[in-house]
Amino acid sequence: MVELTVALHHVFHSPRDRIIWDVGHQAYGHKVLTGRRDRFDTIRQADGLSGFPKRGESPHDSFGVGHSSTSISAALGYAKARDLRKEKHSVVAVIGDGAITGGMAFEGLNNVGDTGTDMIVILNDNEMSISPNVGAINRYLTEITSGRAYNKFEQQVWDLLGKLPKGNTAQKIAQRAKESLKTFMTPGHLFEALGFRYFGPIDGHDLDLVIETLRDVRHLSGPTLLHVVTEKGKGYSFAEADKLRYHGVSRFDRHKGIEPAVAPATPAPPSYTKVFGDFVLDAALKDRRIVAITAAMPDGTGLVPFREQLGERFFDVGIAEQHAVTFAAGLACRGMKPVVAIYSTFLQRAYDQLIHDVALQKLNVVFALDRGGVVGADGPTHHGVFDLAYLRCVPDLVTMAPSNELELQRMLATSLEYEEGPIALRYPRGNGLGVELPEQIEPLPIGRGAILEEGSDVLFLGLGTGTNVATEVAAGLRESGGPVPTVVDARFLKPLDEELILQLAARHELVCTFEEGTVAGGFGSAVLELLHERMAQVPMTRIFGLPDRFLIHGTPDEVLAEAGFDVGQILPEVTDAWAHRDRKVDFPGHSRDASGGSA
Repeated sequence: MVELTVALHHVFHSPRDRIIWDVGHQAYGHKVLTGRRDRFDTIRQADGLSGFPKRGESPHDSFGVGHSSTSISAALGYAKARDLRKEKHSVVAVIGDGAITGGMAFEGLNNVGDTGTDMIVILNDNEMSISPNVGAINRYLTEITSGRAYNKFEQQVWDLLGKLPKGNTAQKIAQRAKESLKTFMTPGHLFEALGFRYFGPIDGHDLDLVIETLRDVRHLSGPTLLHVVTEKGKGYSFAEADKLRYHGVSRFDRHKGIEPAVAPATPAPPSYTKVFGDFVLDAALKDRRIVAITAAMPDGTGLVPFREQLGERFFDVGIAEQHAVTFAAGLACRGMKPVVAIYSTFLQRAYDQLIHDVALQKLNVVFALDRGGVVGADGPTHHGVFDLAYLRCVPDLVTMAPSNELELQRMLATSLEYEEGPIALRYPRGNGLGVELPEQIEPLPIGRGAILEEGSDVLFLGLGTGTNVATEVAAGLRESGGPVPTVVDARFLKPLDEELILQLAARHELVCTFEEGTVAGGFGSAVLELLHERMAQVPMTRIFGLPDRFLIHGTPDEVLAEAGFDVGQILPEVTDAWAHRDRKVDFPGHSRDASGGSA
């Protein structure tokens, strides 16, 4: 990828010429070459460079990315705007063999071919995601066409043909024959059927060849696709040996590589991802209806053991979240129990399928949303902060969030027993709290929360990891001699435990909700709506969660602190709210008057 990046910046003139990257992990070299070398040690750190192209970071980053398969559509938009504005420059989309399997990429290819727009698509094929039959052909052709002997022989034949009478004609015939063979044996015919001129595959690590080819295709009219074959991590032995680990990285010592984490003296609790994967596998060994589905993330979602032991019931559908959800719907229609394991941020891409194909038909599909809440260095494209809000408004969708790994197991047991429609649970990235995990796991009654601490003054309602924040704030209040809180683990976003919440709210003077999700339309909003609908005298209510804006990248603690969702910032706000609990409106900076304006 380094050679391709260098060649792109050598042949094209960024930012006048637009280079649009897909996903963005492969754009590190691009960042180094576009004025950010001196800050590169800050990548994926708070206040540092983003791990993805970001429009606000540099004019060379033409389009912000993080999710896959967007580059072709965005590039077409750039190219059409160029034409309408009567401008003259090149537009190039760079997409990997994994991202091009996404449905949106093919929608873009189809539209580009239909419009006949002048633009270039570069397919970076690092042989990690293209289907095995096509990949085998590509590997075979790459071995032939990138070998020194072949290239030397090809050049000698080419020169000889040029010396013959009508040599140019002979060369053109030979070139057509060569390209016809490649087109017959490679995916080129597919792209040509979509309206593209197809070139390749070429060795993406042959810098001179890549530069020469880019120069050749730069001025062609109409849609052009250049197929470049590369090896992920080429030239860096650590990355060549462990491609998955070096997929998206932060700062590390290049001489040592990414060093294994030092094992703590006391073993760390298992991650939520591992708890999920182990539980679902164990359940599937007992129930043949259970199947597992992931969208190109078997390792990230903890399903590798499931794949190894129950491969017939494991489905990795590739980067195809929409297909994954509707595929699960079809399985559910025939009595299977599909578990769709997906990162919270990626389920956004299949929202219509969740509503139209699953919830509307009340199908028994389990949605296991990993990385719910703040995820850290990947930043705003990957934080799972919108799920509670966008799931809450879907009819007939039960939604839960565990506060620890035992609660996760109980919610999984609940999900796999539930037969009344779809059910979703979201859990965070990282390790659990170290609670004991018994052999027998009891499912939860639907829509029932749990009182963790009895108090008398303030009611704390937590959901998911927000429950743990509520517990820590409660401890701080006790230590400071403040009001005595009642702490509740709500467990369910939908349905809420309305009876419990209303009973407790009636005997507390201040209600505070806690959630690691956006406050716009989430758990706190649901509680506030309930109180205003069912209570004549509503106690003062404060919603603590993540603000209605996109969050920064950094460590999870840094992101949460910047968002104002940490104990140190919440504790004084609760204390202040308690001191002003008798006022008709909230205190300055956090209130609205009767007309809806700020007080």
